[in-house]
Amino acid sequence: MQSPQLAVRWAFGIAFGFVLQKSRFCFTASFRDPILTGSTSITRAVIVGLMIATIGFAAIQYNAYLRGEPIPGNISPVGIHTAIGATMFGIGMVIAGGCASGTLMRVGEGYMMQWLSLIFFIIGSLWGARDFGWWTEMFIAKSPKVFLPDVFGWGVAFFGQLILLGLLFILAEWYEHKRFNA
Repeated sequence: MQSPQLAVRWAFGIAFGFVLQKSRFCFTASFRDPILTGSTSITRAVIVGLMIATIGFAAIQYNAYLRGEPIPGNISPVGIHTAIGATMFGIGMVIAGGCASGTLMRVGEGYMMQWLSLIFFIIGSLWGARDFGWWTEMFIAKSPKVFLPDVFGWGVAFFGQLILLGLLFILAEWYEHKRFNA
């Protein structure tokens, strides 16, 4: 186990955990804080992250498209299973008081209640892996794969997503300003 690669991964894990902890970054907080406190700073950070990811992934995928290579990435089917999973995930985040990254961060900070969330996060992941075959057979395999550049074209998909995210960013700023200046 004396591998330089292991040391790099260990250092990256510590650095990533440090950034998460110091930034208080949590997807749950990005939805919770605007309602509870009126602050949209984490919401806007998530939106900026999605914008950066959109630019990065679009560049990689479009480059492959131009070369005639298979488009990298996982283009998954969208269907009722997506809505069910999103709902279950949302309910779980509310009950746990955080998303996976927030839970792991708080476990590292020593919050004992988050250990319970982590245990059930692991149980739910194992249960989901166990039942994945059923979900695939009943729903996933029968659902269409949706890749927005195939539906709308590369330009509309790319700029449309950036414009939508930009509008959400502006809406979040407006909401915070309205809440604090009302």
